[in-house]
Amino acid sequence: MTDIQELLLSRIRDVPDHPKSGVVFKDITPLLADPAAFAALTEALAEISLRHGATRVVGLEARGFILAAPVAIRAGLGFVPVRKAGKLPGATLRQAYDLEYGTAEIEVHAEDLTPEDRVMVIDDVLATGGTAAASLELVRRAGAQVAGVAVLMELGFLDGRAKLTQELGGAPLEALLTV
Repeated sequence: MTDIQELLLSRIRDVPDHPKSGVVFKDITPLLADPAAFAALTEALAEISLRHGATRVVGLEARGFILAAPVAIRAGLGFVPVRKAGKLPGATLRQAYDLEYGTAEIEVHAEDLTPEDRVMVIDDVLATGGTAAASLELVRRAGAQVAGVAVLMELGFLDGRAKLTQELGGAPLEALLTV
């Protein structure tokens, strides 16, 4: 394990039985509260974004916003939020996706991405891959190219990577941690 992985992992708190019994929630708020850990995370995600030629980063609501906005600033790239349906004003593109208990929808402003853009999707956790896959569809529907997906941690036991493989179309998926 690398020094950055050890640092990040040491700042993630397990919360048993949240939001329901049997689930161990991965709380990143201690990581965000530690300036050295947050800076290291931002730097690592910015490096990934630049290495893959991104011109914009997309942050997925809500914790993805917290990670992607400073990455965009650090890398000198534009930031575009992908929000839950109904939260953005103006013309949007909307994408539905399946959850284990139903469906959800996300949106992006239609004019925020262009065919010249290469987009790195950033989020805190890759779980089942549904939200990330829907965001990739939105990026492509907006006419932009997918540079990849970068996450703080991947919950390997949920196999979200396998779900994303086809949607990525050869673009990379990078997780700083796999738990």
